[in-house]
Amino acid sequence: MKAVAKPTNFLDYLTEFANPVDDSFINLLEKSKDSFRFLSLKKNEFFVREGEVCPYFCYVESGILQHSIMVDDEEKTTYLALRNSVTSSLNSFLFNKPSRKNIKAISDCGLWIVDLKTFKNLIENNKAFHQFYYNLIEKQLCLIDDYRIDLLTLSPEERYNKLLATEPKLLQEVPLHYLSSFLGISSRHMSRIRKNIK
Repeated sequence: MKAVAKPTNFLDYLTEFANPVDDSFINLLEKSKDSFRFLSLKKNEFFVREGEVCPYFCYVESGILQHSIMVDDEEKTTYLALRNSVTSSLNSFLFNKPSRKNIKAISDCGLWIVDLKTFKNLIENNKAFHQFYYNLIEKQLCLIDDYRIDLLTLSPEERYNKLLATEPKLLQEVPLHYLSSFLGISSRHMSRIRKNIK
């Protein structure tokens, strides 16, 4: 693992969530991204396995990371982290606990990673990164709340159509069986929904 020139889109992502008020904020964001290191994962390699402590928080520069759990010997997809997003097994990462899920590359991935000590130092001592993290968590909590309500109130067809409207790149980039698991729909039912829409 070695550090290389940082991607422009990573800084753009930090800037989007931090809402910088002046140039000094931008400078602090540039310093924060320099604390991350680059990691490549090949397809089917794990970022963390269930039962292990997750060592990193990461920005996904390229590829897709699948979050999954095993239920009655069946893999269930709980989240899909696409390029230009951040992810981790957060409870494991923040509190040094065994991860309750697997995070696996379902395509070749380029990731920018940071360990817990550096991560906490950034939050405590870099006001721009602190603002980035606060805004990010706020947005994610709202998305999680919406997702839980959707699972209980929307039909499979409505869940698919909402995903089509809000996250079209998921439908373009993620294999069908991962998407159907994420939406709580059987692969057969998912195929029928897609056929009817076409």
